[in-house]
Amino acid sequence: MKKKDLMRMELIGLSTEVVSRGTFNGMRGRVVDETRNTFVISTPKGERTVPKEGNEFLFTYDEQGIAIQGSDILHRPEDRIKKVR
Repeated sequence: MKKKDLMRMELIGLSTEVVSRGTFNGMRGRVVDETRNTFVISTPKGERTVPKEGNEFLFTYDEQGIAIQGSDILHRPEDRIKKVR
């Protein structure tokens, strides 16, 4: 799967890891909700809200890891399909 294809998909339900520097680095879990600016990730320690801006996410899809900059998907989920090219 290509990065742009994943960026157009529904990301809720996918496993992810935050791979950027900062407070959320290394956080792993499953995306349970998404807004324009954030992901809610279910972790072993509970649900955490992570801002897209300033973070890079490594999503796992079909056993393949695909890294996406949060700033590249700063759209409402329903609008992302139309805006990502």
